Amino acid sequence: MTTHFFTASSLDGFIATDEHSLDWLLTQDVDPDGPMGYNAFEKNIGALAMGSSTYEWVMRHENGRWVYTQPTWVFTHRELARPEDADVRLTHDVVQRVHAEMLEAANGKDIWIVGGGDLAGQFADAGLLDEIWVQYAPVTLGSGAPLLPRRLDLELLEVARNRKFLCGRYAVVSTGATA
Repeated sequence: MTTHFFTASSLDGFIATDEHSLDWLLTQDVDPDGPMGYNAFEKNIGALAMGSSTYEWVMRHENGRWVYTQPTWVFTHRELARPEDADVRLTHDVVQRVHAEMLEAANGKDIWIVGGGDLAGQFADAGLLDEIWVQYAPVTLGSGAPLLPRRLDLELLEVARNRKFLCGRYAVVSTGATA
């Protein structure tokens, strides 16, 4: 089982605006069934993790409807409304403990760190992030939520063009921390 951070980024390295919006992304031309696309990726996912800003954006964007079937852990220190008939678990536990629960719930499938960059970084810091998939959109934002707000050493595994997006898949080699 592999733990992935699969996300889109602006060319200048932001995954959301300062207001946590992804509207910039929804206007871009990408094929979810194309090279390194979402649909094939999502079929291998058995559990998800996301931060509260991502969770709240999904709930707003989907008008309160939960679109994922996999068990999902939402990292938050606040009480958030949860959709009915969905396996959404609110947590403020450390990623190591939650990752162990996610592995069990994933039932042999992979884990997806949906967002954000700091949460993916916490998994990487704990040695629990295996791959990063980035779909670079042809747009710059100037500021916002950074792709990954820490140093990681990566190895390029795959590259593709999906309509207007440049897509890269990387293995996490190390956190870049020095002893």
